[in-house]
Amino acid sequence: MIGNSFAALLRSTLFGSLCLATGVLLQAAEFDQEHESLSRILQTYVKDGLVEYPALKTRRQSLDQYLVEVASVAEPEFKRWTEPQQLAFLINAYNAYTLQLIIDHYPVKSIKEIGSFFKGPWDQPAVRLFGRILTLNNLEHDIIRVDYPDPRIHFALVCAARGCPPLRDEAYLAERLEKQLDDQARQFLATLAKNRVDAGTRRVYLSSIFKWYGADFEKKHGSVLAALQPYWPKESAPALGQGRFKIRYTDYDWSLNQSNR
Repeated sequence: MIGNSFAALLRSTLFGSLCLATGVLLQAAEFDQEHESLSRILQTYVKDGLVEYPALKTRRQSLDQYLVEVASVAEPEFKRWTEPQQLAFLINAYNAYTLQLIIDHYPVKSIKEIGSFFKGPWDQPAVRLFGRILTLNNLEHDIIRVDYPDPRIHFALVCAARGCPPLRDEAYLAERLEKQLDDQARQFLATLAKNRVDAGTRRVYLSSIFKWYGADFEKKHGSVLAALQPYWPKESAPALGQGRFKIRYTDYDWSLNQSNR
């Protein structure tokens, strides 16, 4: 683990230097709103929501370069974008920086192995954005959840655990963002190990995500179940309209979302 930590620190230093060295050139060109390089990475290394981390670690240059481009976006430029462009950019950045954090420390069996008891994986200085060094927690809780209060973001931000919603094999795009977020919600609720309706016992079993972030769903829709109603599989949705259901939360699987192929 000491070797991994030192190597990660060295890569982080080199990454920061590369950002500074190429920042002027990258700022001269417009950021690719199609996120084509990230989509190529995801199409190559993600299958059914799982990631081929060993292969990605071996051929990491494309991911590192994409994040250099992300880090080179100036905040004034970002603020000129449309809101869907901004949110797609931030979701993609979160997921890409998470991938980078994992391969910086790979092999690990869980993202929770990274860091220490006092400073876990989401508090590592792993995110370079708008000329600042941030953490994944900063990006999610201080920027995305504050400035873009759409609870569907919780279906899109993937923390490298099998308990998370699936990582898409494509980048989020402004012009398709609504459909992509709705699709993420449907995919996640269709995963019976994480979310299911038991009409016989009148219980709804939900991922712990809805316990941790229930307030985000309630704020916009009044309740978690009301927020989820449009996204349940067609065999589950009718039962929920027949009366009160008690919510129970399923165990969260923190094991790495790694492909076994």
